[in-house]
Amino acid sequence: MISEQIDFKDIKKLKLEMTRFMMAYKFALDEMNTKLNILKEEFNYIHDYNPIEHVSSRVKSPESIFKKILKKGCPLSLDSIKHNIRDIAGLRITVSFISDIYKLKNMLESQKDITIIETKDYIKHPKPNGYQSLHMIIEIPIFMSDREEKVFVEVQIRTIAMDFWASLEHKIYYKYNKEIPENLVQELKEAATTANALDLKMERLNKEILEHKAAEQKKEETLITINEDQFRLPLNLLESLIQMKN
Repeated sequence: MISEQIDFKDIKKLKLEMTRFMMAYKFALDEMNTKLNILKEEFNYIHDYNPIEHVSSRVKSPESIFKKILKKGCPLSLDSIKHNIRDIAGLRITVSFISDIYKLKNMLESQKDITIIETKDYIKHPKPNGYQSLHMIIEIPIFMSDREEKVFVEVQIRTIAMDFWASLEHKIYYKYNKEIPENLVQELKEAATTANALDLKMERLNKEILEHKAAEQKKEETLITINEDQFRLPLNLLESLIQMKN
């Protein structure tokens, strides 16, 4: 009877610890979403443009975490999970253009409470199957009621075209139970090349539009300056006439 009570207390304690452990990752995602919303509003206000199209987030399930820790052969403890599984909290950010990926990367790196642990650039160095994206493992502080926790978050930043390709590849990968036929593998690589070509073309078009907009704005500023100069002449003449009269 005593042993059963002890077991029950141990189970209850473990459940509480696991709940708090998982909550920390949820709070980390809440913190990151708040940061991204601030960056979006600020960027839109200053540049009249929002580089972020969509943000999605997820926390791995306990079952998925345990499978991964067993696969890695790491000790089955919360401390071991925390230090060896760095993608429990995941954030995926979809942007319009490739240049936006690096702009957003620089914005995150400039945040004082964000520590960049690791960066993998699969855009400059795509995976063999054609996958492209920018991956970052970051660490941010979460302030609990009785302590401060530093939590790992995996951030993936990609364009709309990259995200579309990755979503379809993921579905095909699991549809064929991770054994994709060779002809489909080749077609997926070709699709990745096509998606990249589309990204580069849209990047070029966007650059031309921005350059045209800047030229038009400069032209308007020049016309305003000319009109101001024309307006000053009668005023100067009027001042001279007043002085002559006095």
